[in-house]
Amino acid sequence: METRAESIIYPLPSDQLLSKEEGFWRVELPSDYKEFIKINNGGIPERRSFSCDGHNYLITRFLCILEDPTKHEFGIFDIDSTKSQFEERLIDDEDLIGVALLPVAVLFSSDFLCLDFRKSRKSPNVCVWDHANSGEFDPVSYVVTDSFKDFLAMLTE
Repeated sequence: METRAESIIYPLPSDQLLSKEEGFWRVELPSDYKEFIKINNGGIPERRSFSCDGHNYLITRFLCILEDPTKHEFGIFDIDSTKSQFEERLIDDEDLIGVALLPVAVLFSSDFLCLDFRKSRKSPNVCVWDHANSGEFDPVSYVVTDSFKDFLAMLTE
């Protein structure tokens, strides 16, 4: 994948760590996303703008996957750390074990770019999670693309 991020300050996740997280989240991460995060863990993209639902968005940074976020200076940008802050607002089924919306990037508007596993545990679409309008067990999101690879292709400077 040609999309590169600058200022990588995080250790890159191993296949073992990605597999562990998939088990914890009860999903299968798309291969294009796994390829990306193994090179750009927590990076700030060079191309970072995209449009969705009539709005323009700017990626502040991609989130990372760390073995132990508490041992890293910027562990707050770990996916699990971020997800835990908004847990009940990222799912629409209080009995769900695992994730529904998995945040993968912080957007300038305080929203998040997410992988949306609500329709498929193996083939998520990419969406914008609307932080301000989401409630407990009532996430508001807007579909951006059907795949992470398509999402990366639509990014502009």
